[in-house]
This record gives sequence, structure tokens and C-alpha cells, in this order.
Amino acid sequence: MWGPGVRGEETQVLDLVLWDIDHTLMATGGLGRELWGEAFEQVTGVALRKQADVTGSTEQVILRETARLHGIECDAGLFPRFAEALGALHVRRAAELRERGHALPGAAVVLAALAGRGVRQSVVTGNVRAAAEVKLAVFGLDTYLALDGGAYAEDGEGRPELLRTALARAGVVPERAVFLGDTPADVAGGREAGVYTVAVATGRTPAGALRDAGADAVLDDLSDTDRVLATVDH
Repeated sequence: MWGPGVRGEETQVLDLVLWDIDHTLMATGGLGRELWGEAFEQVTGVALRKQADVTGSTEQVILRETARLHGIECDAGLFPRFAEALGALHVRRAAELRERGHALPGAAVVLAALAGRGVRQSVVTGNVRAAAEVKLAVFGLDTYLALDGGAYAEDGEGRPELLRTALARAGVVPERAVFLGDTPADVAGGREAGVYTVAVATGRTPAGALRDAGADAVLDDLSDTDRVLATVDH
């Protein structure tokens, strides 16, 4: 139990809530894939024919595997060039993202409620940072998040690595953090990093599969603020 409560003589405190972005807090309405393909062609000179499976992956992994599908060597400079191109495209087309995408129901209210309690919040995402910042800003979600304390595609390839990076930046031990995501990869990453993990069934994975993946708790969505807060408090 977070807040008032005793484990031996210690009172346990919730210090940090970490959020996945895509399909947990917001959706791009298909624009994200379009921008990804455009950035890929910019940096490789090859039109995107097929993208590697993106569910729960980070941009570094997706780019490497997609490059292989196209017979392209993924040298050390490819990802930094891709990250710069993808971020710039998100900045340039932010207005279109606002029109086509949307914050998921309840996301802003839950973020505001946690902020009102004084809980620090940030993100752990497979997005490159510039793209993540645009996605959150266009829907006003960045107001509640300390983005410098998050972890992004530039920080590593796997969710456990990203979670540990965000925890280290915040100076928080895993036992005092909660992570919310929408994929089995999010769940596996949270478990490996030792963080209480809440899965939200607003992506492609149904609630039952998220439970089977080992989530500590599963929510259908974020629309019931009281239920979300109670689940985070566990």
C-alpha cells in the first residue's frame, strides 16, 4: 500500500509514476507510421516497403530490423540521422498531428490528479525524444510530466534498460515507482526492472493477454479516474 501504511516500521511512499506514450496516453491516428516511413526514406534513400513489428519495440530496434528487411546495412550513424529526421518531421507536422490524433480518454485528468498530489511523473518510451515531446505537447499532456527525467529511444533498446535509466535520473528505487504501458513488452520490462506495472488495454493487446503477460494490474482504459488512482496506489 502506498501512502499511509506500514511495512515493518517503514512508511512506503510513491515517488514516481512513469508512462508509456503511444496507445497508453495518446494515439496518432496513423500519422506516426507515415512520418516514420518518410524519415526512413530520407536517411536511407529507400522507400519503406515493410516496417518491422513495432509493438512494444524501441525506435532503435525497429529501425535496425526494418533496415535488414530492405537489405540496408545499419551502421552506427544511421540511428542518430534517423532520430534527427523523425524529430524534425514531428515538429513540422505538429498541427496535423493535433488534427488526426488525440489524447486517450481520461489521460489528461489522471495526469493532473497525480500532479495535484505532488507525485512526480515522466515517460519511458520507445520514441525518440523530439517526437515524444511533440506528441505530448500537442495534446497538452507535457504540462504534468518532467520530461528531462524520462527515458527515450536514444537511451537504449529495451524497456528494462529504459526504466532503469529513468529511475536513475529520478533517483528513485524501483519499489517506489509505478509504470503504466499497454503492451506485453511493457509488462515484461516493468517486471524485469522490478517496478509495479499497470497495463492499460487501450492498445492492440486485450486485457486478458496483458494479465497473462504478468501485469500487476490491468485497466481497460484511463477513463475512470478514481479507479486508475486506486490502482496506482495499490
